Amino acid sequence: MYLNQKEGWIEVITGPMFAGKTEELIRRVKRLEYAKRNILVFKPVIDNRYSDNEVVSHNHNRTRSIDIKKASEIIKYVDDLVDVVAIDEIQFLDEEAVEICEYLADKGIRVIVSGLDRDFRGEPFSFMPKLLALAEYVTKLSAICVKCHTPATRTQRIINGKPANYDDPIILVGAQDSYEARCRECHEVPNKPDRYKFLK
Repeated sequence: MYLNQKEGWIEVITGPMFAGKTEELIRRVKRLEYAKRNILVFKPVIDNRYSDNEVVSHNHNRTRSIDIKKASEIIKYVDDLVDVVAIDEIQFLDEEAVEICEYLADKGIRVIVSGLDRDFRGEPFSFMPKLLALAEYVTKLSAICVKCHTPATRTQRIINGKPANYDDPIILVGAQDSYEARCRECHEVPNKPDRYKFLK
């Protein structure tokens, strides 16, 4: 339920891979299209898993989009007629994405974004914690763990059939061939530093 009396806020759809984030973003976009709202949809050009100039879910639902390399490119497409800006896989953009979202919301635009809250290491993904804190509405989705079939909140990266090491690059665009959804217990990150220093 949206409590705002006037337009202009940020909604974040987040969670691990295979939780339905893009599916939910497309659902919201389609509803707003039925309501005759003027919508711009963006996605990072790096996300070319399924299609160029389209946001596509793992279930192959899709909507037209504008591919961008950096967040600031959004501004040149926005005019006074735009009601809604939607951004898929926002974590692949630069940190200026947070400022852009705030600017658009301040202008009275409804901003809907989807993105991973954690990287493959299980750690907060880049600027996502800041964006989550600034958003008026956060929808945190879970997937199903491929190992034990309980709710999954983490993304497992798989390289050559084995869990990726902690020191591997953060960004590696892929789908079922490179990633799985895992729960806390089943998530594996070889060579991950000991987090609990207070126990020493």
